[in-house]
Amino acid sequence: MPKRIAILQSNYIPWKGYFDIIAGVDEFVIYDEVQYTKRDWRNRNRIKTPQGLKWLTIPVSGSHSYLVNEVEIADPDWNQIHWRTIRHIYGKAPHFEVFADTIEELYMQANYRMLSAINHHFLTGINQILGITTPLSWSTDYDPEGNKSERLISICKQANADVYVSGPTAKDYLDVHLFKDEGIAIQWMDYSGYKEYPQLCGDFDHAVTILDLLFNTGINARAYLKSTIGVEV
Repeated sequence: MPKRIAILQSNYIPWKGYFDIIAGVDEFVIYDEVQYTKRDWRNRNRIKTPQGLKWLTIPVSGSHSYLVNEVEIADPDWNQIHWRTIRHIYGKAPHFEVFADTIEELYMQANYRMLSAINHHFLTGINQILGITTPLSWSTDYDPEGNKSERLISICKQANADVYVSGPTAKDYLDVHLFKDEGIAIQWMDYSGYKEYPQLCGDFDHAVTILDLLFNTGINARAYLKSTIGVEV
């Protein structure tokens, strides 16, 4: 069986598509030794509220010109503030109590100094809730060389991966010919066709943290993931 690998920057409690790509590969590599980008998904995500979409943002310091794995937390109480907000917004969701204690514990244990460690902590915890067993590793576990596509190829080769699974936006910059030359196939994740589920507060929106799915669907949450990999190139 060919080994599939995905290599992505970590996000703060990302949307369901992120967990879908984890579930669809044999190894998921967190690629946090790259430039930190402000106003991105690294340290924030969205929830639905009666007033519309709201960002939950982890305050960070020293983000200018830093790599993602160098970014530190600016407010040690961020986790308690976020949990209070989530409990207030989702407390009346139909399946809130199913996961409330588990998610609260994840928040209370998220006392890490570095953003990458916090993101890894939540990815691991929510994978367990969803029954996703794909091992998580770090790009720093390997010794990537080159620039951009070359570094990804280097990780794939060191991880003995036959297939690199990527999100569709990478089609704009990924050098597919380099992958082909190294004998590594590319497969594109297909994020289309997700089923809607009952949501609180207004019109349906897919682009929210997976906590929204958990609290609204309970133990049926995995049924709203696809774990479908796209076409090989």
